[in-house]
Amino acid sequence: MKKIFQYVVLLLCSFSAMAQSDIKLHHLQCEMLTNPLGIDVLQPRLSWQIITNETEVEQTQYQVLVASSAEKLKNNHADLWDSGKVSSNASINITYSGKKLDSKDEAYWKVKVWTNKGETEWSDTAHWSMGILTYADWKSTRWIGYNQLFPGDSVSQFSKLSARYIRKQIDLKKNVKKAKVYLMGMGLYEFYINGEKIGNQVLAPVPTDYTKNVKYNVFDVTSQLKQGENVLGTILGNGRFFAMRQEYKPYKIKSFGFPKMALQLDVEYEDSTSETIKTDETWKFTPNGPIRANNEYDGEVYDARNEIPNWNTNNFDDSNWLNLTWVEEPGGFPEAQMTPNMKVMGEVKPISITATKNGTYILDMGQNMVGWLQLKVKGNRGDTITMKFAESLKADGALYIANLRDARVTDTYILKGEGEEIWEPKFVYHGFRFVEISGFKTKPTLDNFLGKVVYDDMETTGTFDCSNPTMNQIFKNAYWGIRGNYKGMPIDCPQRNERQPWLGDRTTGAYGESFLFDNQTLYAKWLDDIKFSQTLDGGIPDVAPAFWRYYGDGVTWQGAYIKVADMLYKQFADESVIKNHYPYMKKWMDYMEANYLKNDLIAKDKYGDWCVPPESLEIIRSQDPTRLTDGEVLSSAFYYHLLQTMKKFATIMGADKNDIVHFDDLSKRIKTAFNKKYLNKNNTYANNTVTANVLPLAFGMVPDDLKNEVFKNLTHEVEVVKNGHISTGVVGTQFLMRTLTENGRGDLAFKLASNKTYPSWGYMVENGATTIWELWNGNTADPEMNSQNHVMLLGDLLVWYYENMAGIKSSEADPGFKQIIMKPDFEAGLSYVNASYKSSYGLIKSHWKKSKNHLEWHITIPANTSALVYVPTTNPSKVSINKDRLDKGSKNYRTEANKLVLELKSGTYSIHVN
Repeated sequence: MKKIFQYVVLLLCSFSAMAQSDIKLHHLQCEMLTNPLGIDVLQPRLSWQIITNETEVEQTQYQVLVASSAEKLKNNHADLWDSGKVSSNASINITYSGKKLDSKDEAYWKVKVWTNKGETEWSDTAHWSMGILTYADWKSTRWIGYNQLFPGDSVSQFSKLSARYIRKQIDLKKNVKKAKVYLMGMGLYEFYINGEKIGNQVLAPVPTDYTKNVKYNVFDVTSQLKQGENVLGTILGNGRFFAMRQEYKPYKIKSFGFPKMALQLDVEYEDSTSETIKTDETWKFTPNGPIRANNEYDGEVYDARNEIPNWNTNNFDDSNWLNLTWVEEPGGFPEAQMTPNMKVMGEVKPISITATKNGTYILDMGQNMVGWLQLKVKGNRGDTITMKFAESLKADGALYIANLRDARVTDTYILKGEGEEIWEPKFVYHGFRFVEISGFKTKPTLDNFLGKVVYDDMETTGTFDCSNPTMNQIFKNAYWGIRGNYKGMPIDCPQRNERQPWLGDRTTGAYGESFLFDNQTLYAKWLDDIKFSQTLDGGIPDVAPAFWRYYGDGVTWQGAYIKVADMLYKQFADESVIKNHYPYMKKWMDYMEANYLKNDLIAKDKYGDWCVPPESLEIIRSQDPTRLTDGEVLSSAFYYHLLQTMKKFATIMGADKNDIVHFDDLSKRIKTAFNKKYLNKNNTYANNTVTANVLPLAFGMVPDDLKNEVFKNLTHEVEVVKNGHISTGVVGTQFLMRTLTENGRGDLAFKLASNKTYPSWGYMVENGATTIWELWNGNTADPEMNSQNHVMLLGDLLVWYYENMAGIKSSEADPGFKQIIMKPDFEAGLSYVNASYKSSYGLIKSHWKKSKNHLEWHITIPANTSALVYVPTTNPSKVSINKDRLDKGSKNYRTEANKLVLELKSGTYSIHVN
């Protein structure tokens, strides 16, 4: 499938000014956002950053050269594309517009930039290569597997299937010049050449609905191959292919069959001849390796006595192994994986180990984390070590596992008895802080264990620190929770028998997460998952990929499809997601309108304002009608909001004007009907919950002459009735903090953010949380639903941290942080904030500190961007920038709402206000 889809290659251009007219290019570093091997995008997008100590640098022109070889590019022979000298300040998302690229083509590129301060030299070389673009190119590469259970395997509620160890010996007759492997291993794989693991990825590839699309990975394996005999080896694990609950509740849970793989190895020899090795029935396997079971919910069983020395090298006799057979394809189209695989992204050392009364030990990692334990152990052959994982302990010090439902979450290692043995699982992960250890003959020590943190290989892009310790710990908890739930898709929780990509959890959550992590490709992939899960009539599921067959047709959950696309546009200036998904988003909007719009309102809501703080600490869901917001209020207000977003999308992509007219007209009708039915005479909405009032305020549905009164009633409900505590669930919390702050009550938002008593984020901190809970009362609620590592209740808190407290916000008019809005609420309650964000253009910093009579604010604006900087005074004589008084300097400013607004170009500035 040939796609036109955003793929960004980032080239860092670093230069400094020797003089105003003499800019020289320093040594360049080329950094790729994703693996540039084997993309299947016909028109990839190219980006670069200009990093300089010079101020007010603006790009005026650029030239991109793309060649089919590094040598041609070195000689400026751009046989694929020479953009020419383009007059433009655009330095991100530049669409390749050269010759049509075919499967497996190579592309080498560089860029030269002209700025208002001078000209750079040509950059260093960057590179990408094309993957397999047509089905025909895969056609002769057949899928192989073995659709049969073996002794020890079972299909049940707790399915077990041993890993399949696969090998193929090949003979390369000539010296290898270049070699690449294209691999699809379902459900999970590890790939080896001559005993060496290829790549540092784990739990690969990323999950999809395998009946719709299957991701392949590409590796350059030139250095691993040699002339003569070589051995290709693969271990196939189960992942979500041989599902966690195979054939259990088939009406709900999808399964896809037995593990299988397809592989294509292209070898180019030094004499310019080539050879392709493909999967066929000559590949051999055994199910009798050491991995006896691997189930994401239940854990991995590893019997070291079954290890097969040298199974993936030449010195091995595989005559007793079975031949794999041709098997049916998964059904999904092969696609290049455009988002990184998961990786071990960090390590955690345990802080304590305690003996229990029953002879086991409790290991405390000190942090609720996601990944696994590495085990070091000595013992006798057949000794068995078990590790059972949980997030918390019961009062008696035993593991608290009731909230894990039927997930068994236990790893088992059986020793071979040969000195120190070091092991860690390959095909499972756990969400845990505590581990119950059994099987040691003597007391283990902390040195026996090491936590491995596993999530998608993405950069941490945001930092935040402020004067309030509770808010800092909440930020840390959010950081650990978010990264733990990135598993090739954004899942809800990492520990119990769920781990599903619920749409409603990320409607606004993805926006806040984008300040902490470079999650652009992850969420672009997730939009594809949602698109592929759409039904023919237009419906969208609650969970995508639709591993669970939940099609609830709500607005607030399914609306994530549109809101996440909007986030990618705002934060990364990615128009491609809008263009690629607009027809499917519109189809869903039309579907909801046709099936559920009555009297210009939509009453279709499945989950309500999920997880409002209940009236009793022991229950999960409130039964008090005064705490609950009517589903029609939620759905109608949210649908209105989505119509506004779709109108923006239609305008961006130049859609049919009839679409814009329709979105506009229906918006007006819904707004009228909504206010007629739900706006009360006392200027409250519906039953006056905080959610019922905050949504129409946030979405611009309140009549202009009543906004102040509705907002007063909202703040009264928060401040007086709820005693300055949170009372919203998943839906209302997405808009609460910003609505309060942007209407002049940042102090009340700060109170919500810094509270330590129930219900609040700080209450979680005070009760020992190191991630974000699923419930406001997650330490006391019924264990049926009290995950201690969820992110859905963050709402817009992280957005508020960055945009309203730090003052790092992308302009709507010039997205992707081309123009930055720096407008902190200095009076909310903090005395300092120190934050940074790595945008597509470079590092943005905002560090402010204030006392009673003085504000000191240090900001950094990346090259080729600008910022509107809001200073909290109307008197320019009180303001100095880099020690120069504003009223006597050359900086442009204007007055707006009791603030001076400065228009600053790139650079580092120290702003002082007396």
